[in-house]
Amino acid sequence: QVQVVESGGGLVQAGGSLRLSCAASGRTFSRYAMGWFRQAPGKEREFVARISYSGGSTYFADSVKGRFTISRDNAKNTVYLQMNSLKPEDTAIYYCAAGGYSDYPDKFDYWGQGTEVTVSS
Repeated sequence: QVQVVESGGGLVQAGGSLRLSCAASGRTFSRYAMGWFRQAPGKEREFVARISYSGGSTYFADSVKGRFTISRDNAKNTVYLQMNSLKPEDTAIYYCAAGGYSDYPDKFDYWGQGTEVTVSS
């Protein structure tokens, strides 16, 4: 079982960067794949990035590929999402989740409360 808390969101101008953190509890943290998802008002939650339990495999949505990086530090029970070259369309609530290595939200068992990212034009 994993408890997940996101942080690092805020307001940034287009072209800027933010680094989101996902702190997780649990002795078995390193056994879970982790994912980042986002949801804008009135829209469905969408996949952003995922990372395998060891950190050896990552995958990104086409919309963020080349701009975002996901990483994890299992010793610190923390996952990061480095977001560069931010665009207004990146504005959303960003959620961290623990579970399967998948693009689909229903494959993840544990979710944080989200952190808000707003990108101004």
